[in-house]
Amino acid sequence: MTPRAPQPRRPRTRSYDPARTRAALDAEIRAVREAVRVLCAAPDAPELLGAPSGLAGWSVRDLVMHLTRTFDALPRLLAVEAPPRAELDLQEFVTAMRTRAGEFAERVAEDAVRDAAELPGSGGPDEVLARLDAAVDRLAAAVARTDGRQPLWTVLGAMTVDDFVVTRVLEAVVHADDLTSATGTAVSHDRQALATVVRLTADALAVRAPGGAVELRVPPFAVVQCVEGPRHTRGTPPNVVETDPLTWIRLATGRRPWAEALDAGELTASGDRADLSGLLPVLA
Repeated sequence: MTPRAPQPRRPRTRSYDPARTRAALDAEIRAVREAVRVLCAAPDAPELLGAPSGLAGWSVRDLVMHLTRTFDALPRLLAVEAPPRAELDLQEFVTAMRTRAGEFAERVAEDAVRDAAELPGSGGPDEVLARLDAAVDRLAAAVARTDGRQPLWTVLGAMTVDDFVVTRVLEAVVHADDLTSATGTAVSHDRQALATVVRLTADALAVRAPGGAVELRVPPFAVVQCVEGPRHTRGTPPNVVETDPLTWIRLATGRRPWAEALDAGELTASGDRADLSGLLPVLA
């Protein structure tokens, strides 16, 4: 009988220190609030809020309202009866975001419709900012009073509060970058928040394509091996992809096509297995 080839093992799920994650979320949110405050204080703020965000069908106002709902999610979910236990770890949640992308997109679209009903296009800058501020305050209070080990329901299943807070960091960083792209108002990302999102999405690539043929480097935050094939044991690996944190996040979330980033010199890819375009985005 022909022996079965060994299968690549699923990478071990990385753990995140709850205190550092909560501090990173707080810092990233403060950066988002400041960017939205600057936007809403501009003389042409109504026009800026009504402009396209770069995300299909969303205005800048829609983007800010989505951030508002993102920050309000934990208080809303804690108001629902808790599940008996958490069933999803972080990588299972991230994988589900991709494999159940249609369902996830439908829920986001439903939220957008609800937002539009609550805050029609005439909603002015003051109201937009006030709603964001109120959601942030509710989130801060919920995080402060809640045991991070408590399970709660999410659209993709049950997970712990601590893990859900990591997903809020992911949403905050990704959509803060969207806000910068849409308005030119730069968000000063928190370093730990960037590190969290880079590691979470790099690990997601390793889960999607387990193996050791390619090494992905996103200095200074992450190095992971992925893609089935020969594994190197010492020296410089034959297949290396390297890029900076924000470029990687844009690649991982579909904001930046691989070919464009490569042509622009935003990433390097050496080796005949180093083309990861077929594996991206890792988040839909």
